[in-house]
Amino acid sequence: MRINREIRGDQVRVITDKGEQLGIMPLREAFRLAELKSLDLIEIAPNAKPPVVKITDYGKFRYHQQKKEKDSRKSQSVVKVKEIKLKPNIDTHDFETKLKKAREFLEKGNKVRLTIVFRGREMLHLDLGRRVVQDFCEQLSDTATMEAPSKMMGRSMTIVLAPAAKKVKVKGGAPSSAVEVGPVDVKDQELEEKK
Repeated sequence: MRINREIRGDQVRVITDKGEQLGIMPLREAFRLAELKSLDLIEIAPNAKPPVVKITDYGKFRYHQQKKEKDSRKSQSVVKVKEIKLKPNIDTHDFETKLKKAREFLEKGNKVRLTIVFRGREMLHLDLGRRVVQDFCEQLSDTATMEAPSKMMGRSMTIVLAPAAKKVKVKGGAPSSAVEVGPVDVKDQELEEKK
């Protein structure tokens, strides 16, 4: 960003610190206006024809720019990919522990890369690895969706799971078809029909 004497060009479009457009004028006249108000001339849009400059205090301008950048960074959400490694002959307790950890990652909004590592003769039994991946995906089907089918890369099979879209809860005036009804006892239904 160029300020004051760094600005190049013959003609510039001038905007005041209050947002008023003064129109297109020679660069020297814009400098003179800025000096009369004891403010800086800041080039806002250098690629425009003619370039756009603003008469304002440079310190305040930089402060507001940094504040906008900070606010925009706060509103951004960064999706991380967390990796969970399994073996094709994993025990049930270990499987459940890894499943619980994957569910935590997904609920926080992160993606999960599931990697099955085959060692030695385990390469002969790829079907065991596929079964582990399938069981894992079925267990997480309520909170995750597969981005793509599983892939073999060398001695490892990988799949990426993304968090499922969150369901919106409707309060108050929800239509009766959208309201969840608990299990109904058949005996209670028969009694109501007899009445």
